[in-house]
Amino acid sequence: MLFLFLQKRIIMSIKKHIPNFITLLNLFAGCIAVFYAVLGHLEMSALFVVLGIVFDFFDGFVARLLNVQGELGKQLDSMADMVTSGLVPGMILFQLLLRASTNTPLLEVFHPKTIEFLPFIGLVVTLASAYRLANFNIDSRQTSSFIGLPTPANTLLIISLPLIITYSDINFIVSLLHNPFILIVICGLSSYLLNAEIPLFALKFKNFTWKDNSYKYVFVAFSVIVLFGLKFAAIPVIIFSYILFSIWQASKNNN
Repeated sequence: MLFLFLQKRIIMSIKKHIPNFITLLNLFAGCIAVFYAVLGHLEMSALFVVLGIVFDFFDGFVARLLNVQGELGKQLDSMADMVTSGLVPGMILFQLLLRASTNTPLLEVFHPKTIEFLPFIGLVVTLASAYRLANFNIDSRQTSSFIGLPTPANTLLIISLPLIITYSDINFIVSLLHNPFILIVICGLSSYLLNAEIPLFALKFKNFTWKDNSYKYVFVAFSVIVLFGLKFAAIPVIIFSYILFSIWQASKNNN
């Protein structure tokens, strides 16, 4: 009996910490993304951010599957997101603004004689992400949907920018992303959307019926089609379409 009791306790303890381990993998991927962002390797930074976001999705999924959701996991998830989906996008915008506004090497940015202040505007996204994550933890309205753009979605928007610059053949868009004014506008819009009182649906399925999930299926199908057509340039289109889909669905439900 004692052996069975201990075995059961050990299994429960392991189950309890599996989602937390996945969350820590998110944080680990985010830390690596930070190093790449500092070194200016923005494509590699984006790759590890995407990996972290995948872990961020699965930690909640596994927690619900194992029925081991708890306050520790909630707080740990926000801390991991603060790095992967808070610090990294701010640093990527910092690097893009630095490249767009000056040829000053990163190591000389902090020198008193050559300090550049414009790139630091990119870190406003990091501050806005921190505020959103803290607010999310105390907002009881955001259990089955979101108010404001979730930090992972906003991060996908930001990390798409260096990928578009590098891989897109749409010269007009690439030239826009080399303009510091456009980057500042993106930074401001991104920070606003994170904390705006805009109801957004979550891609969580309680069932798979068309009646209850038609708008989600339409959005997913639209996203796949746009991705095939525009590749990395599709990401901003998908994010803003997500916002419009959500506003349309919210107004439809209110009526």
